[in-house]
Amino acid sequence: MSTSPPHGRRHDLGTPARIQEGNPGTVWRVAQSRDLFANFERMRREMDELFGDVLDRTGLAPRRRGGFSPAVDVFYEGDPPRAVVHAELAGIDPDELSLEIEGRELVIAGHRRPVDSEGRMYQQLEIDFGPFRRVIALGADVVGDRARATYVDGILRIELPLQRPETRSRSVPIEVARDRDLLEGR
Repeated sequence: MSTSPPHGRRHDLGTPARIQEGNPGTVWRVAQSRDLFANFERMRREMDELFGDVLDRTGLAPRRRGGFSPAVDVFYEGDPPRAVVHAELAGIDPDELSLEIEGRELVIAGHRRPVDSEGRMYQQLEIDFGPFRRVIALGADVVGDRARATYVDGILRIELPLQRPETRSRSVPIEVARDRDLLEGR
């Protein structure tokens, strides 16, 4: 339906509608096919998805997740007792990984290289790449020299034998203080 808007120009704007009875202002309903902003929010979301990861990777946008940090599980098992750490490192060359034990912390560091993306147009890009360093707090002292690590199907398994507590007992001599020694602070 063609109607004349208040400015005298003719456009296909749909039908006029009143907001409330007694309000002299007219609200013009815009035909869906003519609404230039009807899909604006969808377009904005698509642009964020398209360019958001590019901005994240160049450091121009603030990080939402705090950087690349592989997921880990830490648990204790077995006889002899040991701490076991599973790290999810799919797509990472084991030669790009390093492990260090610093006191009660295990440090996993490495680098996931980006795949060759020539000729690809991504719809979604969620797999993080680049260098990473993950520090895992352990709940017990471990024997770092006997640690073992295996990498199977993208999962790094690190076994860290727990340090056994010293069972050697030591006697502590008891000194008897005299009243005069206590007054003099000895």
